[in-house]
Amino acid sequence: MRLFPRLRFGGLTKRFLPRSLLGRSLLIILLPLVLLEAVALQVFYGSHVDIISRRLSDAVVGELAFTLEALHRWPSVIDHEWILATARDRFGLALRIEHGQRLEAHKSRNILGPMDDDLHAALRQQIRLPFTMDWTSDPRYVLVSVQLPEGVLSIEAPRKRLYTNTIYLFVLWLVGSALILFGIAAIFMRNQVRGVRRLASAAEAFGMGRDVGFIKAEGAVEVRQAAAAFNRMQERIRRFLAQRTEMLAGVSHDLRTPLTRLRLALAMLPQDERWRAEIAEMTADVEEMERMVGAYLAFARGEGVEQAEPTNLTAMLEEIVVRARRDGAQVDLAAPPLLTLSLRADAVKRAITNLVDNARRHARRVRLAVEPNGTRQVLVMVDDDGPGIPPEQREAVFRPFESGSAGGTGLGLTIARDIVRAHGGDIVLEDSPLGGLRARIRLPV
Repeated sequence: MRLFPRLRFGGLTKRFLPRSLLGRSLLIILLPLVLLEAVALQVFYGSHVDIISRRLSDAVVGELAFTLEALHRWPSVIDHEWILATARDRFGLALRIEHGQRLEAHKSRNILGPMDDDLHAALRQQIRLPFTMDWTSDPRYVLVSVQLPEGVLSIEAPRKRLYTNTIYLFVLWLVGSALILFGIAAIFMRNQVRGVRRLASAAEAFGMGRDVGFIKAEGAVEVRQAAAAFNRMQERIRRFLAQRTEMLAGVSHDLRTPLTRLRLALAMLPQDERWRAEIAEMTADVEEMERMVGAYLAFARGEGVEQAEPTNLTAMLEEIVVRARRDGAQVDLAAPPLLTLSLRADAVKRAITNLVDNARRHARRVRLAVEPNGTRQVLVMVDDDGPGIPPEQREAVFRPFESGSAGGTGLGLTIARDIVRAHGGDIVLEDSPLGGLRARIRLPV
């Protein structure tokens, strides 16, 4: 049986630790520095300041006790005046007797530190009379009141005789040196982390298909090695894309050439009524094969050649809607007049066109809408009033050749998601307010 609950430090650590590498590096430097200076302050405070404070308090209270003993031994008024004047001249203590007065309860006002505690202990040990202390009312003197049988003895003890400024100088030196060291460490670590941030930004941009070029290797040896490896990776990927594009261009030419010959042969056949239906079917088959070849090549080629540039998304959607209406579809558009994003325009246009074509093949009405989602994302919704797709099958239609029906190739949704994810976004399928299916596209700003 567990007697004590298990302590979970992981959640607390993640909650309070900085998330950035710079913050955690500075914390690693700051914590030992603060701990070291705290130990040094405690050692200095306990071994030096505390001893000096007790000795100063004992000296002042000893002079005060001697004065009180003299007042008690020579009680005449003339002697009292001489004793008080001598204490002021020799000890620097301003004393006066207020006859018939009584001490006010709870009048002591102390400060933080060992000085007031040491003075209080010395007064209790040597004076042994009721007294009060006031450290806050006068910036130059500590006011002490002692209850005598004939009245109250008020003492103004010079503050500089009861404590030393060494502790403040020492604390100032500790804090100042810590700030200087921390500032130097912050500047140094920021320069080291800058290379990591530049590498992360370049990797993110390269993953979205942007041509970031070779990044400059700077910083520590490990950061330079990571930057050099990233540059080599970019070069290999570019070389692979170029080789694949060249190969696909040859494949495209080899596949389209016999299809073109077939189309020409069908066009040259005599237009006999007996063969008109067969010729039309064969021509449709050839066109379907050309369309499928184009879709397959577009899927295999990817979008690595086109570079992202500022694009008016609203104007692009208007072109897609005009084209769909020209083909006889009922398509509505709700978008702001101007919405500029950094996009590979042809690729995104192809992705949204695929979604619109897929929707209008299964529905009578299609609606496009654009909504800002915070400051870093834009949502594009493609809604239709068709039969929709069951929730358990929505993810499967994004796999190649899974959704090929009603004249499609089975690659439209696959190509669309591949393009959007290459931009750093995503596509999800949901229930549409029109009763059919909604394709929600998330694009980063």
